[in-house]
Amino acid sequence: MTASELRNRVAAFDPSADLAHARTIPADWYTDPAFLELERKAVFHATWQAVGRTEQVAEPGAYFTADLAGLPVVVVRDDHGTLRAFANVCRHRAARVVCFEQGKASRFRCRYHGWTYDLQGRLRGVPEFDGVADFRREDNGLVELAAAVWGPLVFVHPQPAAAPPLEAFLDPLTKQTSATDLAALRFVERRVYELACNWKVFVDNYLDGGYHVLTIHPSLSGVLDYAGYHTVNAGLTSVQISPMRRPDAEREDASAADVRQGKAAYYWWVFPNLMLNIYQGVMDTNLVLPLAADRCRVVFDFYFAAEGETGTAAFQHRSITVGHQIQQEDVDICEDVQRGLASGRFEVGRYSVRRESGVHHFHRLLAERLRRAVGLDLGTA
Repeated sequence: MTASELRNRVAAFDPSADLAHARTIPADWYTDPAFLELERKAVFHATWQAVGRTEQVAEPGAYFTADLAGLPVVVVRDDHGTLRAFANVCRHRAARVVCFEQGKASRFRCRYHGWTYDLQGRLRGVPEFDGVADFRREDNGLVELAAAVWGPLVFVHPQPAAAPPLEAFLDPLTKQTSATDLAALRFVERRVYELACNWKVFVDNYLDGGYHVLTIHPSLSGVLDYAGYHTVNAGLTSVQISPMRRPDAEREDASAADVRQGKAAYYWWVFPNLMLNIYQGVMDTNLVLPLAADRCRVVFDFYFAAEGETGTAAFQHRSITVGHQIQQEDVDICEDVQRGLASGRFEVGRYSVRRESGVHHFHRLLAERLRRAVGLDLGTA
């Protein structure tokens, strides 16, 4: 696809249309690799991204690695207790400096040629480099990224000079959800799923205002009061709120009833790819990562309050089992949707005014960034 063709395809979605008149982003936004490459630069490498947990870097020297849509990252707590993030790319020949998922170190040494960096990213060791003209170690440290923490989560922004304060980026999530309460939750388990679908298919599915819950998730539909389920969009976030209810065990699947409790369920989404499912004493975070135009990885981290029943291994096992079943149901439908998008028999769809304001909000936020990247004004159809 040429630059001109890509620009025309980005322009095919009208972000100025209101929900009742709008049409969805076109099918090729989900299937053409050119869109994924554009999204890497304009979205994933230009926003705050959740990359890990604060407990992974609680002590000096503790580190973990991540991948931000093709950008290798290492996050570390340095010798002085400062949280830092760097591009995990050696300044000599671009090999990864850190190859393990997490651990503890006093320095980082590239396994390729032995270049060594301290935990502040400064180049310290350069074997057999005498005689190289106009070379200064102080100019060749690891490329630093912005790093910040909210609740139990660590975020990284690949462009420090352009990064807004994390709290502003997450607003109103930070105001409406107590980070102190979330920090009190304890991480228990991670599960990773690879899906044969574009990352946006998974986000669309998450944001559809419960539209698919009754047909796809029998156990979850048994505990959600669908009539009261509603969506609130604000800033770079969307929250779906549903009152909770007790299912009729004789007519409905009640398997989720004893692990999804409280007065209401809150399903937060933060642009572009972070989701937080919050119940009483329970939270799981879903992070969807693009792998290819038709493939993504979804990382689920499960958290529980340490006090009471939610702190027991039996409760946690049941809760994670329910979460896994719900995810498998989403995997099946998302992969089905991707096949339809690639069929050549689907171009655009319409939004349910009652249910899909969150999907429309996502598409408009995405289009804003893509239009800017290809030189289109936001209001230009």
